[in-house]
Formats: sequence, C-alpha cells, structure tokens
Amino acid sequence: MKTIRKGPVAMAGPIASESVADFPAGNWKHHKFLRPVPVLIAIFVLSLPIVNPWVRGDGVGYYAYGRALLIEHSLDFKHDWQHANDTFRLDRVTPDGKVYPGEYTQTGHLRNLWSIGPSILWAPFLLVTHLGVLLCDSLGAHIPSNGFSGPYLVAVTMATAFYGFLGLLISFQLARNFFGEVWAFVATLGIWWASSLPVYMYFNPSWSHAHSAFVNSLFVWFWYRTRGERTLKQWVLLGLLSGLIMDVYYPNGVFLLLPLFEAIAIYWRDYRLGDHWHEILRLFGRHCVYVAMFFVGLMPTLITRKLIFGSPFKTGYPSMLTWNWASPVFAKVLFSSDHGFLAWTPILCLAVVGLFVFPRTDKVLRNGLIAVLAALWIIISAYPDWDGLSSFGNRFFVSLTPIFVLGLASFFDWLSRVWSFRSALTFASSATAVLVLWNLAFIFQWGMHLISPRGYISWPQMIDNQFVAVPRALSNDLRRYLWHRKGLMRDIENEDIQHLQAR
Repeated sequence: MKTIRKGPVAMAGPIASESVADFPAGNWKHHKFLRPVPVLIAIFVLSLPIVNPWVRGDGVGYYAYGRALLIEHSLDFKHDWQHANDTFRLDRVTPDGKVYPGEYTQTGHLRNLWSIGPSILWAPFLLVTHLGVLLCDSLGAHIPSNGFSGPYLVAVTMATAFYGFLGLLISFQLARNFFGEVWAFVATLGIWWASSLPVYMYFNPSWSHAHSAFVNSLFVWFWYRTRGERTLKQWVLLGLLSGLIMDVYYPNGVFLLLPLFEAIAIYWRDYRLGDHWHEILRLFGRHCVYVAMFFVGLMPTLITRKLIFGSPFKTGYPSMLTWNWASPVFAKVLFSSDHGFLAWTPILCLAVVGLFVFPRTDKVLRNGLIAVLAALWIIISAYPDWDGLSSFGNRFFVSLTPIFVLGLASFFDWLSRVWSFRSALTFASSATAVLVLWNLAFIFQWGMHLISPRGYISWPQMIDNQFVAVPRALSNDLRRYLWHRKGLMRDIENEDIQHLQAR
C-alpha cells in the first residue's frame, strides 16, 4: 500500500514517499531517541568546539562592513586592511603598515569588492557583543573594543556556524515534506559533513558561503511554502528575500530562476484557459510588487557599490563581458583535480543524480532545481577564477546546499523504490558514513597543507595521504587545533605565504 503525504500548499505538488509506508519506524514515530531534529541539534552543539574564530582572506572584506560601521560609523576599511592576515596584506599593505594607493577607488574608499550581506547577518551578534565589551570595560576588564579582539571574532564565527546549521535544518524540513524523515535526515548529515560546507561553516567562517547556505535554504523553503495563493505580504517578503540572497553573495541570484519558472508556468496556464485575463493582470501587479521589493532588499548592495565604486552597478570584480564565455571549462568545474566539485566532494554526484530522478509530480520544482544547478555551473565555468583559488572543493557550489540536500534525499528515496527500504537504508547510511570520513580526512589534508591549497593536486598523493599521512598526523594536529589553535593557525598562514611566493 502506497502513502501520499499532503503537500503544504496548493499547486506545490506533494511527492509520494512510497518507501516508508510499510515500515513502522520509517518516520521514527516510535523511537523518541531517534527524533531527527533533536539529534541534529545535539550534533551541532557538539561540533561547536571546532569553530575557528579568525577573520582571514576574503573574510576580511566581508567582516569589514560590520566592524567599520559599528566601531567607526563609516565605510573606512583602513584598519581592517592593516589588521588582516598576512596573505591578505601581501599585495595591499606595505611592510610599515601603509595601504598601497592602488587600493583606493575614485571615491576615496578602499576597494572592498566583497558583499555586505554577511555583515547584515552578523549585525545583531556584533551589536550585542560590542555592548557587552563596553559594559565589561566600564567594570575594569580592559578588552579592546575595536572589533578585532577575541569576543568579536568568537561572536561572528559562532554566528556563521549557527546560520549554517539553520540552513541545514531548513533544508531538512523541506526534504522531509517530499521523502520522509529518514532520507531527509541521512541526506542532511551527508551534505553537512561530506561536502565543502564544513570548511566554511567552521574553519573559514568569515567567508560568505555558510551564510549563502542559510539564506538560499530560507528562500527555497519560503518560495515553496507560499506557492499557489501567495498573499501580497508574502510577495513583499519574497521580494526582500530575493534581494537578501544577492546581498550575501552575488551568484545566489541563480535562485531567482525558481519564481521565474513559477511565473512562466502560471502565465502559460492562464493564457491557454483564455478567459482569465483578470487573473493575469492581478498576478502581473503582484510581480511588479515583487520586483520593487527585490530592489529594496538589494539596496544595501546598491548603496555600498555607489559609495565605494561610484556606481550602484559596479562590483569591483571583472566585468562579466570579459569572462571566458567563448571557452567555458565545463568539465574542469566538475572533475578537475583543481577543485572540481564532483571530484573533490563525490557525495554531490549522488545529489546531482537525485535531481534527475526527482519524482515528476511537481515539474516546476524539479525543473527549477535543475535549472538553478545548471545556471551556476555555466556561470562558474566562464568565470576566470572558476576553481575558487584557495578553495576546498569548489566553494561556489556551497550556495546550492538546499538543492543538494533535496537531491541526495531524492536519490536515496529512488533507491528504496528500485530495491527495498531496508537495502536502500543500508546503502545510504554506509555510503554516507564512508563519504563523510573520506571528506573529513581530505579537509584535514587541505587545511594542514598536506596537499596544495591552490591549483592542481596529485590524486595518487592525495589517496596515499588519506591512508598514511592523515592517520599519522591526525592526533597531534587535532590536539594542536583544539588546545593551541593560534600557534597552528600562524604556522598555516606562514606556509600559505611561502606557497604564494613560490607560485
């Protein structure tokens, strides 16, 4: 007997989770200790000691907005550049601490090309921390209240981990609407620990990628939940969310294909009916509201671009017209040893397959998810720095976290229909465990520079390291990471400088 779950909204086609109907524990209703949300929360809390409180690389630019506005009440990033890590300062600050003149734009601001969105999300945590530091200082604590001291760094990095986890939790809630708790839970764990996400959720938390996982998950969830009979207020919120995802990271704009596909499908349906012109005009009015709210949501980006670069539409990055559109590197983005996202994080192979076996009950959703993936793949394949430079895997694809959770859950659900529930569960849990262990060992190699953090790597060396060098070094370096982290990070930074100077 097959069970069809009720969808959350009209037109949001429920998808049958055929595999759990005859399995009493399929949704863990009879096992309180296996309730997935408390388990996910427990894993997150236990993982917090590995959060790395530093602002490094691109993170300097992301964090500078929040720190400068909070502490100096301006967009003067000079102190951020001067306090940055050595590899960031290398070509931007002279040995005696002066910022190179070439770093300034025509408006007199430092060329901060990174987006303001992460600082918007960090703002509540930074404000509370700053007030706490000022209070402690008034009581004689003498903690530097300049935005660079420990409390600020801990606040923003813990906030990043929190946002990354919220993104995973939202993705889990969305996936279980389609495929049940079992597959949603295993898929969430898989993407959490076997993709590039943990690097940017814990190790490099000042970068924007974990924030992207959160805002994009929230966007997909809200878009899906409000489909069919979206109220005017919901159109306003969707528009603001659409602006926010691009405030956080410009390539997140590929997710706007979802409301676009939805609009095309509804307009086409009403056009074919022939006598629904009033509905078409009403929907067009709502879409005008949506577009207007999108630009309102995007206003922080437009304002900062205007102030820093002199135009709201200048980003500081090379113009898209200069990208490699005539010679995109489609295969390299997928499979290259230079951070190909399928080669470095193979669990995403299963997730991508899952999108193509996604049940066809809701074609708009299925086709929209595939289109978002394809659009980002095309964009990154034409981008000059398609490999992400110093990146674990291809970090650009962390933005697709909600799509990968849905795709992986879909793949496991499909297996349960091809085989049996128990066989699929055995495969899903075993494969996920193996891929998680493989990924964590690979992250260790990358983080400790057992392989080159930039450019191509040797697969034979990497595989040999997985079984020889990683077990040998793990105990000592993990102990240093947990108890002597500043010294370890200083050593890693020095090695990174040597690598850059040798290139």
